[in-house]
Amino acid sequence: MKMQPCKLFFVGLAMIAIAACGRDSTHSPEPATHGHGTPKDWKFTLPAGRAEEGRKLFVEAECHKCHEIKGEKFPEIIKEKGDVGPELSQMAGLHPPEFFAESIINPNVVLDHDAEKNGYLGEDGKSKMPEYNDIFTVRQLADIVAYMGSLKGEGGKGHP
Repeated sequence: MKMQPCKLFFVGLAMIAIAACGRDSTHSPEPATHGHGTPKDWKFTLPAGRAEEGRKLFVEAECHKCHEIKGEKFPEIIKEKGDVGPELSQMAGLHPPEFFAESIINPNVVLDHDAEKNGYLGEDGKSKMPEYNDIFTVRQLADIVAYMGSLKGEGGKGHP
């Protein structure tokens, strides 16, 4: 008895489906078997930045319009109602560099618990701080994060 090609195709397809049902679909190959995969303890690490360049960028981007750093002198700037953000002089010991990076490029993810009370949120409930992910290069982000990481307390005198 000869099977028609169409029937043969569907019989083969059914056999593949039955065989697939017996496999554990949650199993994925070990990274060593295919050469790709995320290492178990992998974590993103921001490249090292230059604190002096980061301070210059802090001024150029007018971050000091909303963020005070006790002990630091910045050029005069006209502040408008609602220009408010956290004081930053003690940031170095509080957060890892990647936290600073995320707060700069995606400020709505890292809102302070008291952000609304302190006036950091707009009427839409989101951070008043703009997202800088389309403005800063990775190098600039690393530099400003290095500056943030250099702020070590009253006066911010930890940076070079």
